[in-house]
Amino acid sequence: MAKFIKKGDKGTPGINTASLPDIVFMILMFFMVSTSMRQTDRMVNVKLPEATEIVRLERKDLSCYIFIGTPSLQYQKEFGTDSRIQLNDSFRNTSDIRDFIAAERESLDEVDREFMTVSLKIDENTRMGIVTDVKQELRRCSALKIMYAARKAVTHN
Repeated sequence: MAKFIKKGDKGTPGINTASLPDIVFMILMFFMVSTSMRQTDRMVNVKLPEATEIVRLERKDLSCYIFIGTPSLQYQKEFGTDSRIQLNDSFRNTSDIRDFIAAERESLDEVDREFMTVSLKIDENTRMGIVTDVKQELRRCSALKIMYAARKAVTHN
């Protein structure tokens, strides 16, 4: 009878890493395709008020944003410290809101235009006068779907 001889314990074999660069590249491409980048640079400081109830936007691509707040430090020398309206990447007046809404509607498909939502991101210390002026101008241009952005209320137990 033959005897089987063990030649020692060789340990566990190494992990094959030949396909690792392919996997990393696929994951990188997935995140690059699925991540949406911010479309506008925020030029105003906005500290959102706390919300009592939250409703999420179903389709963010059908919304346009109006920011209202004090200009950032780099813009305060030129524009002062009073609350300003930011439409896309520039400071505007309430009279420019009609053109802004019209341009945003034109950028959407005809089917989706009726579902366009205006999201107002307003600093919690902004006076109501400027907010009322913006809302009146939105009514004049028939932009009646308005959402107010807020931060989630922190509850302490």
